[in-house]
Amino acid sequence: MDAEARFDEILDELAPRGVLPGALFGSRSLTYEGGVVASFGRDRLAIKLGADTAAYAEALALTGAQPFDPSGKGRPMKDWVVVPAEHAAEWQRLAEAGLDAMLGGSG
Repeated sequence: MDAEARFDEILDELAPRGVLPGALFGSRSLTYEGGVVASFGRDRLAIKLGADTAAYAEALALTGAQPFDPSGKGRPMKDWVVVPAEHAAEWQRLAEAGLDAMLGGSG
């Protein structure tokens, strides 16, 4: 399965929880009540996890993952990690963790 198809699958899986498609920085995203949970572009998924969470540390530990810096100018967005397609099998779990963080830990 290619990365875009994987993103579509995650959107479908999270739709019953109120997640909708959206856009962030011109890329497709997963949104919940107007807030962005994750953004997909260039075969990578950027997920807002919360810098002090276990999910953030786990995501950063994946090979090739890094803090999300959409500007490319060394100013990463706080709380966000970008995970490459080689770890697409982890994307849903991480997107769910991002949604749970947005919901205050409930889920």
